[in-house]
Amino acid sequence: MIKLIEKGTISSKIAKKVFKELIENGGDAEINQKEKGLVQISDEGALLKLVTEALDNNPQSIEDFKNGKDRAIGFLVGQIMKASKGQANPPMVNKILLEEIKKNAKSQKTA
Repeated sequence: MIKLIEKGTISSKIAKKVFKELIENGGDAEINQKEKGLVQISDEGALLKLVTEALDNNPQSIEDFKNGKDRAIGFLVGQIMKASKGQANPPMVNKILLEEIKKNAKSQKTA
């Protein structure tokens, strides 16, 4: 299971679910997580889609962040994690989210 976390295949949150399942039913961690569909989403394209949807659905959070309310990022990450059922890779989500907000801000200034 540690190898799966190190490779980024599963998050620590997913690992807890897999670990509980292994304790209750035994088996192999890698097989268990695949059977249950407990794979961390690390594909940039898939994450970008989730980020874009969150930004489109929460324009006030973008404004709040631009006005110095850093907690707005946490809210947006939470929305993305909810949409991905906890499977999105949080560090990648943060990175893409900040990039998209900056890109959005630049395009508004040139418009």
